[in-house]
Amino acid sequence: MERIELDGFLQYRFLSGLKAAPAGKDLAFLCAQACREENAYRRDLWLLKEGETPLRLTGDGKVGAYLWEDAHTLLFTADRGDGKKEREAGEDYTAFYRLDTRGGEAVKAFSVPLSATPVAALGQGRTLLRADWDLRFSKAYRLQGRAREELLQARKEEQDYQVLDELPFYANGGGYRNKKRSALFLFEEGTGQLTRLTPETFDTASTRLSPDGTKLLYTGESFTGARKHREGIFLYDLAGKRTTTLLPARIYQVYDALWWGEKVLFLGTDCKRYGLNENAQFYTLDPATKEVSLLAPYEDAVGSSVGSDCRLGGGDEWTVSGDKLYFTATIRNASQVFCLEKTGDIRPVYTREGSVDCIALQGGALYFVGMQDMGLQEVYRWDGKERRQLTCLNQDVLREKYVARPEKLTFYNDGVDLDGWVLYPKDFDPQRSYPGILDIHGGPKTVYGEVFYHEMQFWASQGYVVFFCNPRGGDGRGNQFADLKGKYGTIDYSDLMAFTDAVLEKVPQLDKDRLYVTGGSYGGFMTNWIIGHTHRFRAAATQRSIANWVSFSLISDIGETFGPDQMGLGKGDDLWNSTERLWEHSPLKYLDQAVTPTLIIHSDEDYRCPLAEGYQIYSALRQRGVESRMVIFHGENHELSRSGKPLHRIRRLREITSWFQKHG
Repeated sequence: MERIELDGFLQYRFLSGLKAAPAGKDLAFLCAQACREENAYRRDLWLLKEGETPLRLTGDGKVGAYLWEDAHTLLFTADRGDGKKEREAGEDYTAFYRLDTRGGEAVKAFSVPLSATPVAALGQGRTLLRADWDLRFSKAYRLQGRAREELLQARKEEQDYQVLDELPFYANGGGYRNKKRSALFLFEEGTGQLTRLTPETFDTASTRLSPDGTKLLYTGESFTGARKHREGIFLYDLAGKRTTTLLPARIYQVYDALWWGEKVLFLGTDCKRYGLNENAQFYTLDPATKEVSLLAPYEDAVGSSVGSDCRLGGGDEWTVSGDKLYFTATIRNASQVFCLEKTGDIRPVYTREGSVDCIALQGGALYFVGMQDMGLQEVYRWDGKERRQLTCLNQDVLREKYVARPEKLTFYNDGVDLDGWVLYPKDFDPQRSYPGILDIHGGPKTVYGEVFYHEMQFWASQGYVVFFCNPRGGDGRGNQFADLKGKYGTIDYSDLMAFTDAVLEKVPQLDKDRLYVTGGSYGGFMTNWIIGHTHRFRAAATQRSIANWVSFSLISDIGETFGPDQMGLGKGDDLWNSTERLWEHSPLKYLDQAVTPTLIIHSDEDYRCPLAEGYQIYSALRQRGVESRMVIFHGENHELSRSGKPLHRIRRLREITSWFQKHG
């Protein structure tokens, strides 16, 4: 068996965006792959026809978002070189292409003077679009002559400046968002007319077209100055051109709203029991009376939070079929599929280990992109009895490679049973001694599961025992288990240390004097916490981490809400009367006790855990005389390890591995 190589992920294919054709039998999905020469990812459309080999529809790697217009027609965005003149002039521009899946090449359908993606096909050449709208400059397309030129010139002049007068002012992966909104437009291909459907200051979240195509259900909120992060639900009548508020904003944290017969089904929470991380419940909303009713109390996590560094892009995690809602949920350490009936009953549909990353329904069967049996992503079909793998896009890349199978280790701490796993190194010899790496997940409300993780498999191929677990604060076991408010660095730290002890007992070949620790985001926070509370690890690598809850709460894109919430601040509390509590849970406070050689990995466009958090760890360790090294990745954000530029991902993994080897 060959080793998994550091740059092996360049050969992996990442599947996403699985969609079923309307009134047909076909499905389409996106397939992406890293390109070393371009230091980017190429993304193409693929087709699945019943009983046939999957067919690649595009080959230039330029596909963006797409949708089905009808049973045989795909509409998608792509950057194929046109629009250069408009972009040079400072204008927004998006080109749309149309492809008949029965044969032929994609042809340009139309373009719009907006940065837009397709949302729904309305028929008769009409398309619903979502556009990134700048309150200052996006209106340029509506102007003529001198007024247009002056606004575009003003936009160019502002490129060297960033003026802030809103909160939040940036978003990880989205750049500076000050004065920017997500807006809905109706585009009529015959006339080229664009009609805005949402108010000027409205920021759109989810959108759903009614089954008869006459009404649009969407969520979001209008704001000026500061966003409240509590979405409303709205109904737009396409014929009458009227908007009705079904549920005012500021009440619920709404994840999505879907058509549910004569009612609306929405996933949301009022956050009153467990704060911002509270799992969504299933509510019904009567459009006539605007009455909200709790249909199905649900303590588990809707959607998949099973971590991996082998995905790129998402897809639908819930969908309505008839009078049933099919949805993914994270259960313990796997994402599975369930069905919600109109009675409020919830029954399992597909419950195997691994992850279900996105779903689609066609012909009475469930189709999904998933990571199953320790393999990379493929498309599967489940008819209720048999699972059939429909693609083999990643099969050859792992053939003859050593893939360590996770060996589950259930352990107890404070009377709580907890899940962990051990990956044994390639050519494991029971008579030898091995170094080990504790890898800590992010979130904290995510989980590790029995899925392929490139970095861990690479380390196992390099001769490390890799071990990882799901401490309290993580997902998959209900709200109470996930509730870490005001407890950061306490029960979770205890769980991680108890797990390390359990692994040392289970694996006598693991050298307790050659242990290393790493993690990103929340895992970076815990790595920072660990080096300030124990000296048992020979070296550490902290990634995209939190150092100081006071600063984080003021500079993170989610800091204003997430920081105080997770620190357990009550009504009437704020940073100014709670700094001692925030400091108590800040790793920075304890770094005067640190001696562990530490590598700090951070990105300068990480707006979730901003660069200043990494600077504080590095400066503190240096001032205390602790061996440390900081590597900053330009142009990357919080997703470096998962969707960063291919060469940057290679450098990141090499830096961490070399740091551990140096301190071997």
